[in-house]
Amino acid sequence: MDVEAYFKKQPKKQLEILLELKKIILGVYPNSSEEMKWGVLAYVNGKVYLVGLKDSVNIGFSIKHLPKDKTSILQKGKETASLKIRSKKDINKEQIIDLLKSLK
Repeated sequence: MDVEAYFKKQPKKQLEILLELKKIILGVYPNSSEEMKWGVLAYVNGKVYLVGLKDSVNIGFSIKHLPKDKTSILQKGKETASLKIRSKKDINKEQIIDLLKSLK
């Protein structure tokens, strides 16, 4: 599946969240490529990903590229940490920009 097809298959609520997060990511990293990796949208050379889920969207970060003090607010997995966003109004733009700017 390509990026365009991924966006087209999303329900309206998730699409709105995905597009807003994409705008934030590209605002911080305007030259970032947008590609499908691991079945999700990947940005900043795979350091950031977006995934539309049943009732939310996750914005995730590669743990090895985030300072440890930035991961406490995130849900952590083995290699990634993410924020679950259930509606467009739940997007904390300043917090996400801070996380994006802290990537190594």
